[in-house]
Amino acid sequence: MEVFPLDATSDIPPYEQLRAQVAARAASGDLPTGTRLPTVRALAADLGLAPNTVAKAYRALEEAGVVVTEGRRGTRVSGASSGARDAAAAFVATAHRLDLTLPEALRLVEESWPR
Repeated sequence: MEVFPLDATSDIPPYEQLRAQVAARAASGDLPTGTRLPTVRALAADLGLAPNTVAKAYRALEEAGVVVTEGRRGTRVSGASSGARDAAAAFVATAHRLDLTLPEALRLVEESWPR
């Protein structure tokens, strides 16, 4: 598996960069359902992070339903990520039916996004 690149100069904390990348790759299908993620220790070593930083990202992903942790079997991408794709496809279909442009649809998403 390709290591997740982190930007050390970013204002975004490393755990959030990691969480966002895994979530985005799972939602896009780049990390298919069932893909086993590296162990916390292995990924921490690969990224040069403290294990607690990776564990924090994994916990957030599990709470969001993106991954499931199965004890000794490891952490895997859950099927819930495909639900995000399905929801996005349904939104796009509705936006097309309403003759919304992409900028109009994106504006609606941004206005609805919790801050």
